[in-house]
Amino acid sequence: MEGMEAKGRVKIHVCTVLSGRNEKAYWFLAALFLYTDAAESRKRKTEEVQMLEIGTKAPAFSLPDQNGKVHTLEEYKGKKVILYFYPKDNTPGCTKQACGFAELYPQFTEQGAVVLGISRDSTASHKKFEEKFQLPFTLLSDKELEAIQAYDVWKEKKMYGKTSMGVVRTTYLIDEEGVIRKAFGNVKAAENPAQMLKEL
Repeated sequence: MEGMEAKGRVKIHVCTVLSGRNEKAYWFLAALFLYTDAAESRKRKTEEVQMLEIGTKAPAFSLPDQNGKVHTLEEYKGKKVILYFYPKDNTPGCTKQACGFAELYPQFTEQGAVVLGISRDSTASHKKFEEKFQLPFTLLSDKELEAIQAYDVWKEKKMYGKTSMGVVRTTYLIDEEGVIRKAFGNVKAAENPAQMLKEL
C-alpha cells in the first residue's frame, strides 16, 4: 500500500507538471520515477530472506484457530503440512493468497496435505476472514509471535524510506515426519497456492 501511495504521489505530481506545460520537468520526473521503481524492484529481488534450513525439524507450536481450538504441529504427524505465514487478514494480497488456497484445497487434501495459515490477527478476525471468503482451512492466531519468530518470518521491512517490523510472506512445506522439505520467502500471494501444490 505504501508503494502504491508513493507511486500515486509521483503520478499526481507529473500530471500537475504537465498541466503547466513544463515538458522538460515532466520528462525528468518520469525518468526519475521509472529509475526509482526499477531500483526498488531489483532490491526486492536480490534481498535474501533467511529461512529455516531444509531437512531440519520444524519448530513445534500450540496456537488457537478461528474457532478457539488449539492446534499443535504434532497432531498433523502423518500428513504433509502447507504452513503459510501472512501479514494481515482482509488485505488485498492476503485475500488473494487465502482464496487461492481455498480454490485448490480439494487437490491439497487429495494428496494428503493440510493447509494452515498463520498471522498475528486475533481469533475473532480470523473467524470473520474465514466466513467472508468461505475458507475451508485452518487459520491460526499468533499474537505473541510464538510460531512467527520460531519460523524466522518476523523481519525488518524497508519500503520507501520507512522501516518497521512485520511478517514476511513465507510458506513452508513440512513432511509427514515433521521435517521441513521446502521453504519459500517473499512469495507472490496470488501464485503461491499453485506453486505449493506443484511441490507436493
